[in-house]
Amino acid sequence: MKTRKRIVTLTLAVLTAAAGLALLGPGSQWAAAHTEPHTAEELKIFRQVFMEYVVLGDKLFHGDPAAQEELDVTLSETGMACAMCHPSNVDVHPNEFPKYQEQMQEFATLRDMINWCIENPNQGITVPHDSRAMRALEAYIYWSSRGSPLAPGVH
Repeated sequence: MKTRKRIVTLTLAVLTAAAGLALLGPGSQWAAAHTEPHTAEELKIFRQVFMEYVVLGDKLFHGDPAAQEELDVTLSETGMACAMCHPSNVDVHPNEFPKYQEQMQEFATLRDMINWCIENPNQGITVPHDSRAMRALEAYIYWSSRGSPLAPGVH
């Protein structure tokens, strides 16, 4: 009886997996998501949007009050900006995230570390992870570190 129950359970698992794979098979929207190369115009638009975020992130990273007001964020109550501890984006290492972060005493993403710096040395207000401000800071930090090899979990 136990053997029959195992066979039925295994058969149901295989059929469920097969049904899931069929959804991702030929003709599926998900499977076809990035099969066609992007056009030059699409790439231009993608780059433009990315660079708009990089420029905004640069302003936030360097403490621009107008950018903070525009995005309704308070990155510092001490008058400090990210760039004061990280001139030219030095010692940020976004390529190492996610990793265990000593200051936080926990496993962290780059966004977690950005907020730790805002909350602690800068005494600012937490920036929501899904906000335009966080995306801009992250875009600027990654852009400033372009060319660095990915090394998640490394110190």
